[in-house]
Parts: sequence; C-alpha cells; structure tokens
Amino acid sequence: MRKYIYRTRQEMAAAAASSTAQAIKHAIRAKGQANIILGTGASQIDMLEHLVASEGVDWLKVVMFHLDEYIGIGPDHPCSFRKYLKECFVDEVAPLRAAYFIKGDAEDPAQECKRVGVLIHAHPIDVACIGIGENGHLAFNDPPADFETQEPYIIVQPNERCRQQQLGEGWFESLDQIPTYAISMTIRQILKSKQLVTTVPDLRKAEPVKNALEGPVTPQCPASILQQHEHCDLFLDEPAASRLSGER
Repeated sequence: MRKYIYRTRQEMAAAAASSTAQAIKHAIRAKGQANIILGTGASQIDMLEHLVASEGVDWLKVVMFHLDEYIGIGPDHPCSFRKYLKECFVDEVAPLRAAYFIKGDAEDPAQECKRVGVLIHAHPIDVACIGIGENGHLAFNDPPADFETQEPYIIVQPNERCRQQQLGEGWFESLDQIPTYAISMTIRQILKSKQLVTTVPDLRKAEPVKNALEGPVTPQCPASILQQHEHCDLFLDEPAASRLSGER
C-alpha cells in the first residue's frame, strides 16, 4: 500500500482523480477497454468531480460498476447511490460503453446480487475507486466483515455506526429513514481490482486510517485487508493522516 498525504481535501481529490484517469487510459491502451468501480460516499464527491473533468479519457471505452446500494430504494429516491452516480458521473461523461447499476428496488435482492455478479465476473476490474468508513468499512462491509466469501455481491445489514455515518453526512434526515439492508460488493471482489484508488478525507477518518494501515489485518477493521493488495494507493488529506505514526 502506498500513501499520499495532501494539505487540502481538494488537492487530495485531484490527485486521486488523476491516478484513476491514468489507470483508465492505461487499460484502454492495453486492451481497448477499461472496467471501473465507483463508490458514492461523501469521500468520493470531490474526486468524482475532478475525474469527470479529466482530459483525454475515451469514456466510450469505459464500463462502470456500482459499489453498493440500499435495498428498497428506487433510482429516483434522493438518497439513491444509483441516482447520484447517474447524475454526477454517467450523465456528465456519457456515453460510456456500459454502466451497470445495482437495482436497490429489485423484487428479489438475492437474484439481483446474482445478476450483477455475473456481469462483473465477465469484466475484470482495472481500477476501483473506494473510501474507508468511520468504522473501517469497505463498501457496506461493516466489521466483522466477511473476508472469505467469493460471491461478488451479497446482502448485508449496515450496523449502527455505519448508519450514523450516513446520517451525519446528510444523506438522510433521520435514522429511521435509513434502510436496514443493502447490497454490497464483497471484500474479495473489491480486492480483485488491478488497482485500488482509496480516497479518505477528514479528521473523523483518522482512527480507521491508522487501524487500516498500522494495525493487524482483521475483519474487525475491514479496510485493514488493503494491506494485502499489491497496487493500493491511499490518498489522504492531513486531518485523515493525523494519527499515523510520524505524521504529527
């Protein structure tokens, strides 16, 4: 894992977007297509704005996959991650070769996991843009995370700390509005990505960042598994890096 620390959140976001754009261009040059994963947490907002503005990316040769979504939420719901990605990324760079979203309002969530699982299996991922949650989660894989399942997507129940984070970031007005189940890309599927661009701003992420980088690899801190990925680049602002050894 390589870490890069920036003075401001915007500098961090711009650097992460540049790294992502370079990975996309490299994949297109190498095989004519780039397969990417995008997350939608608050940590990704600024990065996605910079990525949309990247020059020289042939978006028509890009296939996008969606990291996670609440169960029971349709594409028009104001808190839909699908809606956010469509409006703030897909519509801005269109046309893509393809955009594969998780349908949170699917009649059968288990079947929806299988549907998107088959699709991602056919598209080996070149770069995944992810964040780290306040409880160390990756996607909606809260502690203790399942490090073993090989299924690409699973149904999960976000824990209280995760749901409080969603509330604190302003996605919902009250805790009882937040769905209790979600479809999440699994840890093993995320790790299959050739490159991980992990963007983590803010002081509230300082403790999970320290645990992920300097603690043991454990399901109790899902992000600690990133230590085992050969090409994981971690982009931090100074507050998020403030508890790392030697960074004070």
